[in-house]
Amino acid sequence: MGKKRKHNETQVIEPAKKDEDAPERPKRTLLGWKDKPEAKESEFPEVKETEHIPPQQGGFRNKEKVLVTCSRRINYRYRHLMLNLVSLLPHCKKDSKVESTSTKGATLNELVELKNGSSSLFFECRKHKDLYLWMAKSPSGPSVKFLVNAVHTMEELKLTGNHLKGSRPLLTFTANFDKDTHWKLLKEMIIQIFGTPKDHRKSKPFYDHVFVFSIVDDHIWFRNYQISVPHNETDKIARGGLDKMTLIEVGPRFCLNPIKIFGGSFGGPTLYENPFFVSPNQIRALEKKQKAGKFAKKVKAKTRRKMHELSNPLEPDEFADMWKE
Repeated sequence: MGKKRKHNETQVIEPAKKDEDAPERPKRTLLGWKDKPEAKESEFPEVKETEHIPPQQGGFRNKEKVLVTCSRRINYRYRHLMLNLVSLLPHCKKDSKVESTSTKGATLNELVELKNGSSSLFFECRKHKDLYLWMAKSPSGPSVKFLVNAVHTMEELKLTGNHLKGSRPLLTFTANFDKDTHWKLLKEMIIQIFGTPKDHRKSKPFYDHVFVFSIVDDHIWFRNYQISVPHNETDKIARGGLDKMTLIEVGPRFCLNPIKIFGGSFGGPTLYENPFFVSPNQIRALEKKQKAGKFAKKVKAKTRRKMHELSNPLEPDEFADMWKE
């Protein structure tokens, strides 16, 4: 049996004193807190929102977003071209069709603002035949209106090239873009719209295809090529070796004929107008006149024949009535 501790050896543990500065804890009831004390301004100093935001690393960050949409009553071929471009641009956002009216500029600028974008590609189809492409920076501009010709979609071409979806493209331009001022402006707009931003959440951080923009006969021709590199151990090339790299076309193909460059978004003062542009309506009217000219020639030939017969009548034949008797 152990010895019993004496009474005088026991120590009385005193409860810890409450901090006089600490606020009393409110009592909690079934209906909530009872007599909840209000925090004083001196106890909880105000914290600004900017103090929690970490500083940007690396300086400027490209946050380009492109709105891609089309007008109503668009042709199926042009709609497939628009979807091909959507698959090539991971930083774009689609939207429903917009009515092609005089107020389409304000509507598209509002849609771009709602999508938190900065640019837009608007495919406008007229008469189910002609396709116009609006390339605009919102909301202050500038904007360009193109006529799209020589359209060939990926489904139509069935080329052997293939690249990963969402990978970043290399943009290449011919030397003609540095000659005139309007070509320089178009080059800068194409770089901002078709170039995928770095570290975009839907993009892949490497390059495996090339967008080629070339000027021929005052038209911008677009091509998309895959960068093919051999990966066999025997044919493996060193980094930076371009001798064994090949380009395989993927698609789509189209040609852009610039019509006008405006100072604002979908309108405003005209900065440039193409003097060599001919409207497709005028081309169709000339073709109709040529076809109508062929019919007019036939009618004139018939009238000339009748006039010749009246001016040169045939002599009466004495044997014409012989068999009637």
